[in-house]
Amino acid sequence: MSAARPLPPRGGTGIKMYHIIINSTRVKGEDDEALKTVKSVFDRAGKQYELHFTKYHGHARDIAASLSASDEKVRLIAMGGDGTLHEVLNGVKDTSKCKLGVIPVGSGNDFAAAIGIPADNVKYAAQIIAFRAPVFIDYIEISNGLRSINAVGCGMDVDVLKHVYAGRHKGKSKYMFGFFKSVFGYKARKFSVEVDGGERKNYNGLIACLGNGRQIGGGIKLFPEARVDDGYMDFLIVDYLSRFKTVVAFAKLFFGKLDSVREVTKVRCKKAVIYPGSDAFTIQAEGELYDIDGSDSLSASVVGGKLRFYMPNPD
Repeated sequence: MSAARPLPPRGGTGIKMYHIIINSTRVKGEDDEALKTVKSVFDRAGKQYELHFTKYHGHARDIAASLSASDEKVRLIAMGGDGTLHEVLNGVKDTSKCKLGVIPVGSGNDFAAAIGIPADNVKYAAQIIAFRAPVFIDYIEISNGLRSINAVGCGMDVDVLKHVYAGRHKGKSKYMFGFFKSVFGYKARKFSVEVDGGERKNYNGLIACLGNGRQIGGGIKLFPEARVDDGYMDFLIVDYLSRFKTVVAFAKLFFGKLDSVREVTKVRCKKAVIYPGSDAFTIQAEGELYDIDGSDSLSASVVGGKLRFYMPNPD
C-alpha cells in the first residue's frame, strides 16, 4: 500500500500563488473569522493562495526567506501587525522580485494606517490584494542590512517600547502607558547626525527617528506629511525637553503639530548617518528591537523602485 501524498497548495505554485504569512498569535487557525473573510475574498476572486502560520517569533522572516530563496518572483502577504510585515520584508531575498501586501490584524498597524488600510476591515485589505496591481513604494535600508518599511529610530521611542513589552496593558493604551513611564525615567543622550553628506551636527536628544510611513506607536503621527513613494525619508530629531515640554510635545503629535516645538528638527533626506555617543544602543524598526554596537556609525538610505506593494486606490 503506497503512502498517501500530501495535498498540493490551493491552485498550484508559482508567481500566481499568493503566500499568506499569518501571525498565529493574532489569527487562531483556519476557523478564525478574519481569516475566513480573507479566504472568501480570494476564493470568489479565483485567486490561488497558500496559508503559512507562524510558530515562533521570527518565523515570518524564515518563511519569507524560504519562499523567496529561488530566483523566481513571489507574492507575499503579511497577515498580522507591523512586526509581522517587518519580518516578512526582512526575510525576502531580493525585493525586486517580490510583490508584498498586508492584511492588518495587529495591535498598532501603523504602516497600514499610513497607506489607508483600516485595521478593522480585513475584507477591504484582502480586496486590495486580490483586485489591484501592486505599485512601487520605498523602504529604508540600514547599513547592517536591516530593512524598515515604516519607521526606524533610537532614543525615547525604544524606551517606550521596552516598557510596552514589559507591561501587561493591551491594545493601543499600552503605548500611552509606555510613554508616561519613559517621560519620568528616560534621559537625553548625546549623538551626532549627518544628513545627505552635509555638516555633522551634535545633539543631546530624546529621539532620532527616520520615517517612510506617517506614524508609530499605534497612531503617534511623527511624520504627518510623509509619503511612501516619494523617494525620501523624513528624519525627526527631538532635542532635550523638560518633562513638562515632553508631555506638551506628545499632545501636539496627535494634531500633527510637532513642528511648532522649537527643540524639534525635521528634514527630508535620502541618506542619514547617526553617530552614537555610547558603546552600545538599541534601535527599533516597526516595533522590533535590535541591539547595535555603538563603536560604529549607523547609516540609513531610502530604497525606491524595487519593492512592489498592494496599495489602496489613491482616489
